[in-house]
Amino acid sequence: MTRRRNRLTGQEALDAAFVAVDHTPLLHCLGVELKDENLRLALTHRSFANENGTLPNNERLEFLGDAVLGLSVATKLYEYYPSRPESDISKMRASIVSRYGLADIAREINLGEHILLGHGEVVTGGRDKDSILADTTEALLGTIYREHDFETARDVVLRLFAEKIENASASSLHRDWKTTLQERAAELKYPMPVYSATSVGLEHDPTFSAVVSVNGVELGLGKGPNKKVAEQESAHRAFLALREDPLAARVDTSAS
Repeated sequence: MTRRRNRLTGQEALDAAFVAVDHTPLLHCLGVELKDENLRLALTHRSFANENGTLPNNERLEFLGDAVLGLSVATKLYEYYPSRPESDISKMRASIVSRYGLADIAREINLGEHILLGHGEVVTGGRDKDSILADTTEALLGTIYREHDFETARDVVLRLFAEKIENASASSLHRDWKTTLQERAAELKYPMPVYSATSVGLEHDPTFSAVVSVNGVELGLGKGPNKKVAEQESAHRAFLALREDPLAARVDTSAS
């Protein structure tokens, strides 16, 4: 009974959860200042809102952020690749602003630890779930647009997504990265890549993680809504590692 009386609910619970985390590093990564009430709303996932008296959540901000993101990336790709046809830059944009592209950026800025989640999402790994990370990233862009202006939000997008935009490749969207990695390993005379996969989350909305090892060395970690996507992502990362350093999978036998 005492525990129930002392449990915060509603706005009190929201305020307490928000101030429990130092959001200064997040704002530093974004490169902007935001009012507490705006940042708090952008970080409030529906699971937290629903568990605490149907509070406002960040879904409407996602809608705005999606528009800001899409236009910002499309404009930059249009300028960056003047000779590419519309079909190519459309595919590039789709890849960059996809759930997985957004989740990558969210992990780079450690967004997960700042999101206000309900208990159910917390215990099922919600802080590292692609869908939640992607949606919250869009919500942050939406609130930056509302508090500042489009130019400020666009500059945040272009800074955070600069590497993805510069390395965009329409041909990579449909590449079979597992086959590509296998071919690269064979070129370097390494054994065949080996994959291991696990999943977390609810049965209807799982998140899969896959690790690929080459010559016994872990070279790539991928995540996705199914095993196939996770393995393709892990293979992509491993291929990039071997492209940068062909000796990345070489085992040091000097100590034996």
